[in-house]
Amino acid sequence: MPERKIPTMQFTPSSPVRRATRPAVAALCLTTCVLALAGCGTSDAKSGSDDAGKDGGSKVRVTDATGTAVTLPRAPKRVVVLSEMDLDSSLALGVKPVGLTAGRGQQGAPAYLAGQAKGIPVVGAVTGPDIEKVVRAKPDVILAGQLADKQVLQQLRKIAPTVVTIGRDKDWKRSLELTGKVLGRSNKADAFLDRYAAQAADLKKDLGPRAGAGVSVARYSAKGTAVMQQGVFISDVLKDLGFKRPGIQNDKGEGHSTPISDENLKKIDGDWLFIGTLAPAGKDADLLDKLTHKPAYRQLDAVREKHVTRIDGSKWTSLGGANAAVSVLADIRKAMTA
Repeated sequence: MPERKIPTMQFTPSSPVRRATRPAVAALCLTTCVLALAGCGTSDAKSGSDDAGKDGGSKVRVTDATGTAVTLPRAPKRVVVLSEMDLDSSLALGVKPVGLTAGRGQQGAPAYLAGQAKGIPVVGAVTGPDIEKVVRAKPDVILAGQLADKQVLQQLRKIAPTVVTIGRDKDWKRSLELTGKVLGRSNKADAFLDRYAAQAADLKKDLGPRAGAGVSVARYSAKGTAVMQQGVFISDVLKDLGFKRPGIQNDKGEGHSTPISDENLKKIDGDWLFIGTLAPAGKDADLLDKLTHKPAYRQLDAVREKHVTRIDGSKWTSLGGANAAVSVLADIRKAMTA
């Protein structure tokens, strides 16, 4: 039977879903196809134990980051991920998703995950999922990251059980633990976190006095320089190592990163500076070369002491995750213990 074409509907998690302007028939087609291809995902706000299905224990109920209980397959095979952290967590647990959303500043997966994520179809962007593409991926479960738009979540739950995996604190460790429960791989999540803790402890020991150094992390783009404050992935990793943070980087930011003008570049200074762009190559990376020639940049103490390391911003300064955390430890070891 020929596939019925479904009208493309895209939503953004940061703003209300726009009212559909297509005819009612088109909306009916979308609903019909969503239900026919994937069945209805279920969620509620009640707590409960494992929910046994017809085949005896094939279903499990988990409580997501919003406190919503979601019933889903005990070991889902087809997973769609709607955030960089979900992609990272899934790959860290040995599950290759069947659909992903492009990372910040990327056409597909974040650069540091590109190899592991090769061949996974893109089903959306940072701004939100493409519902039609999510349907076509035929997921058993959808990992919705930090998606907060209730109307978008309602659409997704018509496709498959949908789990919000990232809390307001954006804690990658808690997200990994929750993802482990969703994917039936809690043991692997626990083992990963144990390995990370051991690696962080070893690095902190090897850093010696430098473990108390002031470490600054900045990102550069066509919009200029931005610093990473508290409440984001990289700050949590640096805290695990005992590093201090300079100036406003000790404070919680209003957004994911805080813009800094060229006149205030001193705010990105520290004993050590890690700076990069979201893409390791391209126009932003070329712009970073220009920044390094500006007098205000060259006067930074970290620059004078040759304590500057160029980083992959898609790993250090985006949403992060389990693989990113381990890789950041390796970057710091290379930069500060060599």
